[in-house]
Amino acid sequence: MKIVSKHPIFVGTAILALSVAGLYGCTDFLTKNEVPQGTLDQSTLANQAGVEGSLIATYRELDCSNSTQGAGWGCAASNWVWGSVAGDDSYKGSDATDQPPINDIEGYHWSGPDGQSYINEKWQISYEGIARANATLRLLKQVVKANAGAITAADQAGIAGEAIFLRAHYHFEAWRMWGNIPYYREDDVDFRKPNLTVAQVTTELLKDLDSASKLLPATPRNGDKGRVSKWTALAYKGRVLVYSGQYAAAIPVLQNVKTAGPYGLETSFDRVWTGFGSAQDGPETILAYQASANDGEPNGENANYGERLNFAYSGSHFGCCGFNQPTQNLVNFFKVDGAGLPIALTSSPSNNPYDPAGTWNTSNAIFNASATDPVDPRIDWTVGRDQVPYKDWGVVNQATWVRDVSNGGPYTPKKNAHEKASGAESATGWQPTQLNSVHIHLYRYADLLLMLAEADVEAGGAAGMTEALGIVNSIRTRASQKVQGCGDASVAAIYPSCVGHTELAVKMGDPTISWAQYQIGLYPAFPSQAYAREAVRAERRIELALEGQRLYDLRRWGGAYGATASAYAKNAINGFIGGEGGGMEKARRPFLLAAAAFADKHLLFPIPDLQIQLSKVNGTSTLKQNTGW
Repeated sequence: MKIVSKHPIFVGTAILALSVAGLYGCTDFLTKNEVPQGTLDQSTLANQAGVEGSLIATYRELDCSNSTQGAGWGCAASNWVWGSVAGDDSYKGSDATDQPPINDIEGYHWSGPDGQSYINEKWQISYEGIARANATLRLLKQVVKANAGAITAADQAGIAGEAIFLRAHYHFEAWRMWGNIPYYREDDVDFRKPNLTVAQVTTELLKDLDSASKLLPATPRNGDKGRVSKWTALAYKGRVLVYSGQYAAAIPVLQNVKTAGPYGLETSFDRVWTGFGSAQDGPETILAYQASANDGEPNGENANYGERLNFAYSGSHFGCCGFNQPTQNLVNFFKVDGAGLPIALTSSPSNNPYDPAGTWNTSNAIFNASATDPVDPRIDWTVGRDQVPYKDWGVVNQATWVRDVSNGGPYTPKKNAHEKASGAESATGWQPTQLNSVHIHLYRYADLLLMLAEADVEAGGAAGMTEALGIVNSIRTRASQKVQGCGDASVAAIYPSCVGHTELAVKMGDPTISWAQYQIGLYPAFPSQAYAREAVRAERRIELALEGQRLYDLRRWGGAYGATASAYAKNAINGFIGGEGGGMEKARRPFLLAAAAFADKHLLFPIPDLQIQLSKVNGTSTLKQNTGW
């Protein structure tokens, strides 16, 4: 949401906060024969403070929390396990023995017990969020029924709209994973509901988003940045329409958000993922998990907990843990031709990156600092490369910053890392150097624009092709504004051009840059629908790399989400492992030799067996497993 106030929503679990406040409010409550203090009975919650607390607790489930995290990180807000590792953007990383369930996710062995543990964790956090949204709606109705004037009409509408939107978001997260899911509203009394079909869930999502958009104000309620508004719901409606293949219906919805909504592209790419408070929740933010460090929570639990594994290893400032490492395939995708366009398109005879005859992916060499190889500047805001400045933390030293090159490759993730100068690092908690207040984008404006471009290409005719070209070029123009600078005085020891220069972000072509040849060009035209389609898809990969979107994109391209035969996804994932653009990951990372072939069943994740067992009524499961599992 766009910033309209300097007051953020508190992201801690509000119900817990109410309980703790009561506990410390009476130090001798155990010795008194009266109503226990610190309990959460109906009288405690049945007021506006209780309703608002329940709503904040619903927001809190956007990322891992104590109530939903098991032994892993399947609950991470960014979906790094599901969208990036299970796609072709990143390896699990670290070493083979750490978090072994992700090995099964990465190898497409999703029905085994290890993989199931993570998959069940994602189910838990999705449906915990839904349960909290519905609990908020029920509590709201109870309070208003008991006292019609207890909450103003405007707040009643706003609270209901926020809860309904969040219910839709959590169902959308489940729908992207499993397709055929049960849908719960506040009047449901039995959780053992049968699955709906993918199409039926789409209808329910759109119904909730329409309701939310009518109830929500145009700007975040109470001026709290982080709360959803009607524009969040409308933007999300366009997203669901694109996912479901309803391109013609999506175009006017997304165009309305584009022309009349409060969103816009950030002025430069370095301001999109950042720990600097001045750039957080800016015009590009549609929905984000508002990670919060140093807010009084003693273990740093409100910080970016779901991302805490995804930092450079012990030789770096961060000290651990080396997960979510960019693939060689992704790094090669950032290379550009003489015109500054992706060689993934221009070097492939069919202009399709998944063409085995292409040459964009032939290099197996570690792509370290290079003053001669032209690259899209977004590579060094996304990937940590050896001898390249890492924001303002000095240059990457692959020998110590990477845990196990043979297992996870030589690169480190970068978007989720905070800047040293930002003050966003936690001062408390386990390995606090890995905890920060970098807000995790769940949906941002560049994503929306590229969905509009996608819909334009598929259903917009000649006018749509023109709009799509303009959108892609606007995003590329923004990417050219600022590139990685020296960042820290220590860089001058390697690059003398950095003496006296510590700017984090500089203009492309700045004379201090000695580690890369940044180059990005605009498309002069889209000569065909097929070319436009691949250009838009390539732009999504480059712009949204390591943001947990990749597998979901691949699975929906070539058909509505949840379709039973998306050849595009199968070609992409099997090509990633077995050979596309002249390179194969199973030769680069031998553990992928044991990966299963990506088949029709992988277009949806298996529903956790535990949830199927829990759904039994009189010995018969109401939840049905997805086809093939």
